[in-house]
Amino acid sequence: MKKPHTDEEIITLNLRVRRSIAGKIKQYAQFLEDEDKPAYSVADVFPEYMDKNPQIALRAYRTRESLTQKELSLKTGIPQHQTSEMENGKRGIGKERARKLAQALSVSDYRYFL
Repeated sequence: MKKPHTDEEIITLNLRVRRSIAGKIKQYAQFLEDEDKPAYSVADVFPEYMDKNPQIALRAYRTRESLTQKELSLKTGIPQHQTSEMENGKRGIGKERARKLAQALSVSDYRYFL
């Protein structure tokens, strides 16, 4: 049974995204606001990112913690250039690095990076 519409609190989100995908994000937000239309998943709107989950997770959690790659390097002992390579999909993360990253980035499960 569908819940009746209630007055939900409206919030403003500020996102920093590449100009090339800004239109897609606006389109996705419009679909989410219209209850009569079917919802679309992130995979539907951004299929180019579906095979890059560990890289996206690493960059997202690092950004959430307001850390630069260099600062993350100091916390984990993983060289900065390797962090860059992991975020760009040029280097695998691996189980041991994933554990170090999870601890440094306050992530509950290291498997998000695998």
